[in-house]
Amino acid sequence: MSTREHVTVIGLGAMGSTMAEAFLAAGHPTTVWNRTTAKADPLVAKGATLAASPADAVAAGDLVVISLVDYAAMYDALGAADDTLRGRVLVNLSSDTPDELRRASRWAAERSAELVTAGIMVPPPGIGKPGSYAFYSGPDGALEPHRETLEVLGRVDYMGGDPGLAMVYYQAMLLVFWTSLTSYIHSVALLRTAGVKGEALRPYVATMFDDLAADGPMGFLRIVTTQVEAGEYPGGQNNLHMQVVGAGHAVQALRDAGVDTTMPTALKELFVRAEAAGHGADGFTSVAEVIKKPEA
Repeated sequence: MSTREHVTVIGLGAMGSTMAEAFLAAGHPTTVWNRTTAKADPLVAKGATLAASPADAVAAGDLVVISLVDYAAMYDALGAADDTLRGRVLVNLSSDTPDELRRASRWAAERSAELVTAGIMVPPPGIGKPGSYAFYSGPDGALEPHRETLEVLGRVDYMGGDPGLAMVYYQAMLLVFWTSLTSYIHSVALLRTAGVKGEALRPYVATMFDDLAADGPMGFLRIVTTQVEAGEYPGGQNNLHMQVVGAGHAVQALRDAGVDTTMPTALKELFVRAEAAGHGADGFTSVAEVIKKPEA
């Protein structure tokens, strides 16, 4: 008989299904539930048990892992399962806002359950693979007994007791991910208008990403962090006015090439606002002042 704890997975989209597969592969008895029951068929074929209802699913597991589109979907799915929630640890890896996660923690406590919030930082094919990790927050005492089980999905990074912290980190990372790669897509589109394939640009961008994270003269990840934390933005060699001019050139180049300029224009306007606020002679990082103090 298996000594591994029984896991329930609620929500069998691409992420939830892959999580359930990982638990099964690691030898955990696994119960699953999904509103569309046919999504459970491949998992049942691999040994999972399909619960007839969310309440049955919750009752079956020592640990309840939730992967739904948002937290409203959790309330909807578990609303009729109040009686079975008492004493359960719920680990929700769904996306939402930090404040919603805090409300959800109170919702769980009202039902005598403990909620651990989480944000997993890899796409479904990366779950359980080297480099996979997730941010977790909420009651440490609820997380620790299940750490080994959750490590099946990837590294467990506990960020603190505030239930919203997992999503603060998650959203912060997504902002970097989305904007960096969308900018790269703009760049590839611009090259293509000149008859150049994106593959010609990729190694240069890859090198730049490496350099940004290093400690050399291009190590702007460290430079930005240091300057923003200190609230000091030296502009002797890299003032904001230069960026305003350069951003205007980039937007015009995209416009001339027939490429969408929505996001680059928004970036240029952010620079313009910072310069108008008196930071033209300061460094590029002075945009932090208008980011943290937006116009009313």
